[in-house]
Amino acid sequence: MIRINLLPHRAQKRALKKREFLIATLGTIVLAAAVWYAGSLYLQERIAAQERRNELLTQEIKKLDEQIAEINRLKEMTAALLARKQVVETLQVNRAASVKLLDQIARQLPDGVYLKSIKQTGERITMIGIAQSNARVSTLMRNLEASPFLTRPELVEIKAVTERNQRLNEFNLNFRLKSVEAPPSPAQAADASPPGQAPTTREKVMQAITK
Repeated sequence: MIRINLLPHRAQKRALKKREFLIATLGTIVLAAAVWYAGSLYLQERIAAQERRNELLTQEIKKLDEQIAEINRLKEMTAALLARKQVVETLQVNRAASVKLLDQIARQLPDGVYLKSIKQTGERITMIGIAQSNARVSTLMRNLEASPFLTRPELVEIKAVTERNQRLNEFNLNFRLKSVEAPPSPAQAADASPPGQAPTTREKVMQAITK
């Protein structure tokens, strides 16, 4: 027996395909929206994490800047303390230098020579005085050259003057302190000098200055 389908089957197939297409399209849109939303959340989380890292780095950099400032301040304080320490050590080493200088000048000053002024600039000393004769000035220069602490006397000027109705010679001369090293510590002296060796002339000079 032959069956004849009189229903609009073509229209039903078109409607079914249309519905399937709409469902597929809607599913694609939903899937794309879900992917976009997930990607957006992922990017926002990455941005937030990077911002947290940046904030942490900023805080650490600020701490390091404060530490660097503190280190610089401590360096300045250390440099100032070292400078003061150096000054104190220099004063301790040379505390008797002025006294020794005046003592040596008094010892080397011959009779008939009188001083008017003494000025020291570093190791250079300028002396102005009055002498009864040129020979007295020459004797003074020889005495200065023979001193264990003084050296290189140089006559700058000598001229005749009249003071208290006396004809005298006013002189201006320069000389220098002998450069001597600071006395070594007992341990350094024991290491540097062989046992039983007598101190050198240089060591005797330093021992005399620092007493």
